[in-house]
Amino acid sequence: MIASFAGLAFLAMQAGPPETAWTWTLYADEARVALANEVPDTPNLRFTLECDPASGVARVSFYGGGGGEAGMARVTAGEASAVAESTVEHDTLKLALRTEHPVFAAFAADGRLAVAVGERRRAVEVPRPHLAKLRRFAELCSG
Repeated sequence: MIASFAGLAFLAMQAGPPETAWTWTLYADEARVALANEVPDTPNLRFTLECDPASGVARVSFYGGGGGEAGMARVTAGEASAVAESTVEHDTLKLALRTEHPVFAAFAADGRLAVAVGERRRAVEVPRPHLAKLRRFAELCSG
């Protein structure tokens, strides 16, 4: 009985935070703007956008999932696409996008962004109730 309970507890810990704990949070100050898909007040992150205010460049990070391989990434949102160089640091796929590029504008409009590096695919979707945060991020970052 105790072994069964210990096994269930172990599986629950590996599953991570419950889906209801995840949210989208916008952080902004004079030095940095960030939009994070996170469990607040924990190190749990799935996706972040970061920029220096008015820089016109958004730094995109996909966390977890093995990171994947670095290289040229095909980025798509709506009917728009772009190619960007990606890197992998630890378990995080990173790339940068210009905020005035049509692919970023399409992402801000509908909240869906997909990235392919080689055979590896990553995607993010900002739910409708959080799209205003994504659009505010784009506004604060645009140069």
